[in-house]
Amino acid sequence: MHDVIIIGAGFSGLEAARRLAPGHDVVVLEARERAGGRVLSHTFTNGDGTDLGGQWVGPGQDRLYALIAEMGFATYPLWDEGDHLVKAGRLKRYRGTIPNLPIPVLLDLNNALSRFEKMARQLDPAMPWTHPKAHIWDRMTVADFLRRHTLTARAREMFTIGIGAVFCAEPHELSLLHALFYARSGGSLDALLSVSGGAQQDRVHGGMGGLASALAASLGDCVRYGEPVQEIGWDRDGVSVSVTTSRQSWRAKRVVLAVPPSQALGIRFDPALPSNRDALWRRMPAGACIKCVAQYERPFWRERGLSGQAVGGNLAVRVTFDNTEKGKDSGLLLGFIEGEEARRWSQVSPETRREAVLEAFADFFGPEARSPIDYADKDWTSDPWTRGCYASILGPGVWTTLGPDLREAIGPIHVAGTETAIHGFGYIEGALEAGARAADEVAKALGR
Repeated sequence: MHDVIIIGAGFSGLEAARRLAPGHDVVVLEARERAGGRVLSHTFTNGDGTDLGGQWVGPGQDRLYALIAEMGFATYPLWDEGDHLVKAGRLKRYRGTIPNLPIPVLLDLNNALSRFEKMARQLDPAMPWTHPKAHIWDRMTVADFLRRHTLTARAREMFTIGIGAVFCAEPHELSLLHALFYARSGGSLDALLSVSGGAQQDRVHGGMGGLASALAASLGDCVRYGEPVQEIGWDRDGVSVSVTTSRQSWRAKRVVLAVPPSQALGIRFDPALPSNRDALWRRMPAGACIKCVAQYERPFWRERGLSGQAVGGNLAVRVTFDNTEKGKDSGLLLGFIEGEEARRWSQVSPETRREAVLEAFADFFGPEARSPIDYADKDWTSDPWTRGCYASILGPGVWTTLGPDLREAIGPIHVAGTETAIHGFGYIEGALEAGARAADEVAKALGR
């Protein structure tokens, strides 16, 4: 019998294993044939690499910066020089976080953002359901908030694009309380949307996928790949747990479940999950995201004084970044398809989607963007072990009725994953926090 079985070799599961392995007999079971979960490396034909999953690290994400340094990796800033582009009718240049829009629209947008940030600052991210207005805000959607606190359609459109960029969801899908919590958990909505000084500030040489692989390798042969868990048998007294995969059965004193809630529901529990936990996980679907990267011989947009950051338009991609790795000659444009658009473009052929993405890039950066030397995308909604990104979304009523169960252990089964984080919910930073917290719970339970 092992001391601990950790289910999932994403950053949360790997962090739990890293903390527990020195004093415990640990096994990590991963369904995929790789580590990393929602991070994924891709190598282009010329040998250059990119991340098709989570990739950024920014101020306040101290756990992730420390891990990067400990594993011998280095960071570099995302390209943030030059003018950004906004397409709201016609194409305009701007600097800073807020696009260049007509003064009435800017005032309207700023008023809504300021109100949102003020409300978010009032929350305790460990217990957002305890705020005096939690039930009111949890009955509302972000769309309700926008209807009440914006006057112009253009301001609502820009706010909606920002919501899509952060949540990979539409405003009507999100509880207002969840959106406020998410912003508070990440510092602020402004920080989550910003590059320099924000959540998109830095990238990792070798990629986040490379960092995950190195972390898994440092744990030795305790990480087992191609072992999708089918059943967890547990007793309410917490004496032992049995875990059955598609290959074999395992036994342990404790289990750490470090997979997205929607994936945890694919596991059979015996006895069945407590009803509240089952209801909670069923109401935590993943956001919808397709991440697209086009490779060019050079970052040609920089020659025109552009940063590669663009927002707006009515095509498949409405948010872009310059994803070029520092020190490389080839230029990379990154675009996201999110929310309802991601669900729509997930249904078409990869070739059709590629053409739509390149057309969107050309709409921002000119005809040269239609002719990349290579291209890759990742439809996370169709990934069988994720079914969406970046993280779970919570609709109206979930936090105030079921939120207190989110981080609680289920007998001998402890829960991790970025969806259980207090700080950095939805980010790798949150995954590390949750893995560390679950490891501490297990160590305490085992008396070590």
